[in-house]
Amino acid sequence: MYIVTGGAGFIGSAMLWRLNCAGITDIMVVDNLGSSEKWKNLVNRRYASYVHRDQFLKMVRTNTLSGPVEAVLHFGACSATTQTDADFLMANNTAFTIELCRFALEHDARFINASSAATYGNGAQGFSDSPANTRRLKPLNMYGYSKHLFDLWLLDNKLQNRVASLKFFNVYGPNEYHKGDMRSVACKAYEEIMGTGRLRLFKSSSTDYADGGQLRDFVYVKDCVELMFWILESPHVNGILNVGTGKAQSWNNLAHALFAAVGKTPQIDYVDMPDKLRGKYQNFTQADMGWMQEMHCPLAFASLEQGVADYINNYLSQEDPYFEMLG
Repeated sequence: MYIVTGGAGFIGSAMLWRLNCAGITDIMVVDNLGSSEKWKNLVNRRYASYVHRDQFLKMVRTNTLSGPVEAVLHFGACSATTQTDADFLMANNTAFTIELCRFALEHDARFINASSAATYGNGAQGFSDSPANTRRLKPLNMYGYSKHLFDLWLLDNKLQNRVASLKFFNVYGPNEYHKGDMRSVACKAYEEIMGTGRLRLFKSSSTDYADGGQLRDFVYVKDCVELMFWILESPHVNGILNVGTGKAQSWNNLAHALFAAVGKTPQIDYVDMPDKLRGKYQNFTQADMGWMQEMHCPLAFASLEQGVADYINNYLSQEDPYFEMLG
């Protein structure tokens, strides 16, 4: 049995798609659907059971899960970078992850965790995922800190070589539609362009960057799940590992890729950055992906233009935009 927490969420449901593509359906989906629309991410998927997060946690604590567990793929966390309830994040993102990691190790199950590039803070320490650099990081928000604490726990307990904790950079792609304001800019910008013919980007708050020239490492979710599936089948690949393209692109680059994909001339307006983001905004992120070469990973990532075009043409512009078995 494979356990996928946050299985109805963005990356979780994309990983379900990848598992289904490999013929894997003996999957327990763990989530908290509530009244959200993310249940739609499960409609095209095949899995054995759905379990509410609270029920699952009780099963873990009482050791009442039936059957052997092959792997635990943990995406079940609060992903809102604007969440300010520190106690909630400590419990949901840090303590729950530690408990689930212990469970997986005790049951000899593969454990893959979703960490975040938000752990890198303002990038002053660079973007190396080495243990030494990980200990130096200072996240800018509580979300990033809650993820960082688990990575530190791995290092403190010398467990980083037994599990994979993946620092996702700016992921975009299908099945993020339920995330509201936390959707990728690619998703929100498509709607804005189609509705108004124009796109708003933040003015720069730093003299080092032009308006719209702030840089991000944008990575397509299909590439993320291909990489995770390779890691799943490569038990020797462990550690705190970056997941990005290794190539930073500007918001202006993203805008031009979006306009090109919809066949429109770029029309960009630059607006002031909200006060709540000042001092907490990352002007530059770029994953150090050296580990892929060291581990002889054969995969390559799509370019920003390729990823955006696939996202728009095969998903955002379609009546049923959710992951199908497209291969």
